[in-house]
Amino acid sequence: MRTIYLSSQPDAVCEPSVATIGFFDGVHRGHRQLLSVVCKEAERCGLLSMAITFDSHPREVLHKDYQPQLLTTLDEKLVLLSKSGIDVCVVIPFTEQLAALSARQFMQQMLSERLHVRHLVVGYDHRFGHNRLEGADDYRRYAAELGISLSIAPVMHHKGRPVSSSRVRRLLSRGLVDSAEECLGHPYILFGTVVHGYQKGRELGFPTANINVDDERKLLPLRGVYAVKVRLEHSMRIHRAVMNIGMRPTFEGDRPTLEVHIIDFSEEIYGQKVMVALCHRMREERRFSSPEALVCQLRYDVSMVNELFDQELEKLEE
Repeated sequence: MRTIYLSSQPDAVCEPSVATIGFFDGVHRGHRQLLSVVCKEAERCGLLSMAITFDSHPREVLHKDYQPQLLTTLDEKLVLLSKSGIDVCVVIPFTEQLAALSARQFMQQMLSERLHVRHLVVGYDHRFGHNRLEGADDYRRYAAELGISLSIAPVMHHKGRPVSSSRVRRLLSRGLVDSAEECLGHPYILFGTVVHGYQKGRELGFPTANINVDDERKLLPLRGVYAVKVRLEHSMRIHRAVMNIGMRPTFEGDRPTLEVHIIDFSEEIYGQKVMVALCHRMREERRFSSPEALVCQLRYDVSMVNELFDQELEKLEE
C-alpha cells in the first residue's frame, strides 16, 4: 500500500480511483467490509482503490478540551489498512479550515480536483462536511454534479447490532475484550515501553514489566486482570502473560499502572518496546489482606492463563 501524507507531500500525484473516506479507528470488521467493496469496485472499473483518512480525530481539533480514546494510533491504523488490499491511503491533515468546508466544497476541492476520485463508496451512516448536516441523498446529488459516481456500502452486524468503533469502545470500557475482538476481527492491542516500577512483583516471585503506553490517547480497558499475549521488540516469539490494569490496591497505589507478568520469563527488558494483545478478562482488581494472599491468587491466575491458551491451541489442532 502506498501512503500519501498531504501535509508533507502536497504535490503528490493521485491517479483516478475508487475511494472511501473515514477516520477508521480500530479498522474493525465493518471498516474492512467497506474497504473490500472499494477494492472490488476498483478492480471492476480498472482503477486504483483508495482509503482517505485524517491525521487527527476531528473532535480533537474542533474542541480543544476533547480527549479522544483511540482504538488505534495513526501508525497502527495504517498497518491495519495495509492488510486490507487497498492500493493507496491518503492521510489528510485535519484542520479548522478543512472542517469549515461544506460537503459540496469538500467533494469538489479535495475528492474531485485534488485526489481524482471517480467513484466514492461511503458507509451507511457516514457524514462529512461542515457540521455533518448532510447525508447520502445530498452526496449523491453533489457527486453527480462533479462527475463522481457514488454507492452506499451495506452495514455489518454482529450479534444483531451494527459493528462500529463506538461499540468497540463501549465493550472495552466494560472489560469485554473477547467481544471487542469479535467486532474488530483482531485482538485489541496496546503498544508501550517497559519502565522501572515498584519492584513489588519481583519481591513476591512474580516479576512484572511495567508498561508505559506509547500514546496517552489510547483507550485502556476496564481495570482488572487480563490474560494477554506479549511480543517483545525485535522478536517474533509470542509469550503468555498476566496483565493487571489498575491501582495496585494491596500496596496502596496512587496512580493507574499496567503491569505484565510474562510467564516463564526472566530476561531484563527495561527500555524495550512491547506489544500486548488483550485476550480475556479474568477478574476484577481487588485488595488482598496480605502479600501472601496475593501470591496465592497470582499462582491461580497463571494456571488459568495457561489453561486458557492450552485450550486455544487444542482448538487450532482439531
